[in-house]
This record gives sequence, structure tokens and C-alpha cells, in this order.
Amino acid sequence: MSFNFKLWPTIITSIMFIVLVALGSWQVQRLNWKNELITKIQTRSTEEPVLLANHPVNMEELEFQRVNVRGRFDHSIEFHLVNRSLNGNPGLHIITPFLRSDKGGVLLVNRGWVPFEKKNAKSRREGLVADELELNGIIRLIKGPGAFTPMNDPGTNHWFFIDPVAKSKISGYSFPNGYYLLDGNVEVPGGFPVGHQWTLDIRNDHLQYAITWYSLALALLVIFFVYHRQKN
Repeated sequence: MSFNFKLWPTIITSIMFIVLVALGSWQVQRLNWKNELITKIQTRSTEEPVLLANHPVNMEELEFQRVNVRGRFDHSIEFHLVNRSLNGNPGLHIITPFLRSDKGGVLLVNRGWVPFEKKNAKSRREGLVADELELNGIIRLIKGPGAFTPMNDPGTNHWFFIDPVAKSKISGYSFPNGYYLLDGNVEVPGGFPVGHQWTLDIRNDHLQYAITWYSLALALLVIFFVYHRQKN
């Protein structure tokens, strides 16, 4: 059995093969990254909470860390993070300034989810706790908008991503530019907002994707050699 390789099919197949292998290798890299991320989230978010430092330095070590911090909410100012759901129910997240008792400044806190009919703070007065309290939650780093994230509309209080600079101008507070707190409270007077809005169940399908791309590359080679095979 011999092969008679043709120029253009060989060039095109070579390019496609390189692309498919590159896509498979990229998914392997994503697989390793996702495994590290899942390990970090599960470890840090389930550890015993630590006291949040006044001025954290190592932000990467802080992300997903479970922390405690004392202070008071300023319920006169709320930012609405829209397009959020809970168990399939549409709604939004309530972002509220939290004045720390340890002279650590003012922290942006995602208090949790409310349905649209509870958007107005007056509809959930019981949840507007005025006393000093201790928050237990996890730290999230502020990533900014994605490629397809809509622009924020401060005029209508519709926020699609966390923007501490814009929120500082509106509220008069100086918020940390690198992180915010996800409130872990699950027992709020009146039931809203519903805290603990994070999940540890992160999908990791990159191994399947890698196998798919590598399989396509192998299939392409088989087709290429079968096409050029000559019978003696």
C-alpha cells in the first residue's frame, strides 16, 4: 500500500490538524486552571472565618476567604445589581455600604437576593437592621465588566457589575477598589435579602472538550490517509 499526497489537501489538513491540537491543548490548560480554582474556592470558603484586615495587601490570597467584620449598614444607600436569579426566580442583588467598626473604612457588601417586588427598601423594612452587627461572608475580587456586559446605569440604579469608583461618587463613601464582601447571612429579619449567594458547584467540562478536539484531530488524520491511499 502506498500514498499519493496532494499539495492542497495536505496543506489544508496540516493547518486544521494544528488548530485542533492547539484547541485541545488550550482545554487542558483550562482544565488545570479550573481544578485549581475549584480547590481554592472549596478550601477557603469552608475554612473557619478570619478577621478581615483593615487594609488587606495580598488580594489573591484574600479571594474566596471566609471572613468576619463588625459594623453597621447604611441602608439609606442601596445599589441594585440586576439580572440575578435564585432557584429560577428573577430578581436582583442588594449592594449596601457597611461602615466598619474597626476604622477599616466602608465596605461594599452584597447582602443577597430579592425578587423584583422587594426592590424598594420600604417593602422589606424588617431587613434594614440598624444595629451594629457582625458579618460572616466571603471576599470576592472586583473583576470589572465582561466583553458582553451591559453598561451600568447609575441614574436608574441599574448595575450590571461592581464599580466602586462610580458608587463612591454617588454615595460619598470611599470604597476599596479591589474587593467586596458576599454576605453569608441566611437568617435576615423578614427573610430578605437572601444571603449566602455563592455556590461551590462549579462545572468543569474541559476534559470532555479536550478529548473532543483531540479526537477530531485524530479523525482528520485517518480521513487524510484514507483519502490518499493507493491500492497496489
